[in-house]
Amino acid sequence: MAQKPLQYGRDDVEIAARDVAFKGFFRIEKIRLRHRMFAGGWSGYFERELFERGEAVCVLLFDPQRDCVVLTEQFRIGALADEHSPWLLELVAGMVEPGESYAEVAQRETEEEAGCSFNELLPICNYWVSPGGTSERVQLYCALIDSEGVGGVHGLADENEDIRLAEMSTAEAYAAVESGRINNAATIIALQWLHIHHQQLLQKK
Repeated sequence: MAQKPLQYGRDDVEIAARDVAFKGFFRIEKIRLRHRMFAGGWSGYFERELFERGEAVCVLLFDPQRDCVVLTEQFRIGALADEHSPWLLELVAGMVEPGESYAEVAQRETEEEAGCSFNELLPICNYWVSPGGTSERVQLYCALIDSEGVGGVHGLADENEDIRLAEMSTAEAYAAVESGRINNAATIIALQWLHIHHQQLLQKK
């Protein structure tokens, strides 16, 4: 018989050691730990490497007046083996710095990467990117914008950013999800959310 979910919490993990194994552009920690077992008792101590990434904010830019989305296009090292291209269609995104709220990051990155501001910010969800090996967690938003005149190439030169904006109709963007051309998690989740709430958001013209 299936049991009720989420039986354990933070107090059911014991960390014996936590060391920095690598620190460069990113940081990797080596953690020695044990945790409670579903059958009772504790596991033995074991080690795991953790890609310490922190929190990020991703923003889907949607114009309800023109019924279109504005996506970013940029090179991604992790997608070198992508069957289409290592240049991916993504959301505006950035990491949360100490003392920043999610909304502040959304505003900062929308200005830096898209050269525009939003009229309204709607929360979509908060999720772990790949909890088997990284601490990265994403706060996902939909930002309502006026896309008239939005375009061009953006990003910070000192961060080696080269970000081109791509405008697509909402229908074209969702078709790109279904065909697999848009194939990164945050953009897929955001566009599926937009697909579900599309008619409601169009009333915000």
